[in-house]
Amino acid sequence: MDALLRVQDLQVEFNSRRGTALVLNGVDLEIHAGQTLCVVGESGCGKSMTALALLRLIPSPPGRIRAGQIMFHGEDLVSATEQRMREIRGNRISMIFQEPMTSLNPVLTVGDQIGESLRAHAAADAAGARAQAIEMLRQVGIPAPERRVDEYPHQLSGGMRQRVMIAIALACRPDILIADEPTTALDVTVQAQIFDLLRELQRDKGTAIVLITHDMGVVAEMADRVMVMYAGRVVEQGTTDQVLNRPGHPYTRGLIACLPELGSSRQARRLPLAEISGVVPSIWELGAGCAFRERCPDATPRCALEVPAMHTLDESTGHAAACWLLHGGAAA
Repeated sequence: MDALLRVQDLQVEFNSRRGTALVLNGVDLEIHAGQTLCVVGESGCGKSMTALALLRLIPSPPGRIRAGQIMFHGEDLVSATEQRMREIRGNRISMIFQEPMTSLNPVLTVGDQIGESLRAHAAADAAGARAQAIEMLRQVGIPAPERRVDEYPHQLSGGMRQRVMIAIALACRPDILIADEPTTALDVTVQAQIFDLLRELQRDKGTAIVLITHDMGVVAEMADRVMVMYAGRVVEQGTTDQVLNRPGHPYTRGLIACLPELGSSRQARRLPLAEISGVVPSIWELGAGCAFRERCPDATPRCALEVPAMHTLDESTGHAAACWLLHGGAAA
């Protein structure tokens, strides 16, 4: 089956007073209809930048897509016109941003904000857009939608605002939904409700979901496939079972080991609590070798000299990781 979205060698650079920095370097991914791809890693690894690049929302200047392809239904979005991207954003590909209070317009009712995309992409009139907005609020589980449709974001709880963001993103029945840490700052109960809602909507509509998170527990519950990022590069990707239970990269193993317990519908197991020392390096401090070398317990001299290429661990599923130890040892 052909991929709904295929990204190849995506590179994004930013210009600053210090020079030009490559913030995404050779990102490859693909996702199929009805599938959930989780993109994981610590803050600063390039997860949100990848999401913005997929929708061509990189602020320019100072940023730009330097190279690569973003193939959506056979069309390369990198070379698409801005008019074409406006037709796709919010219609064929939608995004839920991290913080609804900064993403929602405080002076427009939630009904007007849901209806905006319907009027733009579905040619709905005012009455039709309002009726569909009420139905979308009902679908995302907001009580009394006939009343809530006329309320403003500040009148809603955090969980309701996030549901409004989901309603806006799904109003035009997109092929792909990009969710950038959609449960940030929500309590555990509301988080569970949001993820249940995403699963239900995916079953009903067949939407593909790109879920960005730093929570490996969420990955275990939601993902079909996992892509692990570090310092702007993909360091591992594969099926959820492979990445969580047979990780090939030391960084992936470190992320999993940081959890006191990883519960999954696929497999539940207890893990010793650990930590990954240090922090993600600045893009100005990457050097010539593997970006994870300073924090890696298995680093060798070769790791400081060359960036490891992706090594295929399972060709049938695309499980691969970028580590010199997978290339036959530490010899340079």
